[in-house]
Amino acid sequence: MFGINYIKFDSTTYVIHYVKGKIRKEGRGLSFFYFAWNSSIAAIATGSNDVPFFFNCLTADFQTISVQGQITYRVANPKQLAELLDFSVDRFGHYKTNDNEKISLRLNVEAQAAIGGLVQQLSLKEALRSAKPIEENIKTGLVQSDAIKMLGIEPLSVNIAAVKATPEMERALEAETREALQQESDKAVYDRRNFAVVQERTIKENELNTEIAVEEKRKQIVEKQMEIQEIEQTNHKKIALMEVDAKIAVEIERQKLIDLETTNQRKQAETQGFALETT
Repeated sequence: MFGINYIKFDSTTYVIHYVKGKIRKEGRGLSFFYFAWNSSIAAIATGSNDVPFFFNCLTADFQTISVQGQITYRVANPKQLAELLDFSVDRFGHYKTNDNEKISLRLNVEAQAAIGGLVQQLSLKEALRSAKPIEENIKTGLVQSDAIKMLGIEPLSVNIAAVKATPEMERALEAETREALQQESDKAVYDRRNFAVVQERTIKENELNTEIAVEEKRKQIVEKQMEIQEIEQTNHKKIALMEVDAKIAVEIERQKLIDLETTNQRKQAETQGFALETT
């Protein structure tokens, strides 16, 4: 009625109320009456927003990869953004233009430039394993971008959902990986068998060394027994010689005794003969 309208915004929306081209009021979560015929209202959402992206890039070895992810940002300076893009709304709070979509477009352009510079320095395999470096490179590129700074936008995070090669190249890499895994499996089987052979050889060597040690011990025992037998034989010989010597000594003594008895008997006979002769 009479061109007077009422409008209300939530707490995450920064509102700028222009009257005849001059700012009448501004702030977050405002609600007010205004004259529609001389007012213009800009509403900028200051909460975090997500911008998805999907890029095709060329690697250093001329292979195409696709990078899919998401950029999260917030409007740090809504007044500066409102001076560059049209965020005016009607009396129902709907945007009159699609300038808010230009933020996503500019973020995508800056992100693609940051990704392209990095991926062109990587081979296909390196690029497929470089999700984290790509995230950091995009975040750094957005933070340092003059175009993003001019918009008053603050990038919060970058998340890479997938880095993929073309289907044909993926199948080739899968085949290469399967072959490498098969080779590793064969190597593991070979190593296991080789280890078993080495262990078996070690066991046989230990058994042989044990047998050699046992035979050596037996040899030492036999040699010791032979030494003992030789000593016993020597002792027996010595004892036998001693017995012979003792017998010889006894016989010599007996011979001497017999000789003495014979001499005595002879002398006795001579004495008796002399006595008989004298008689």
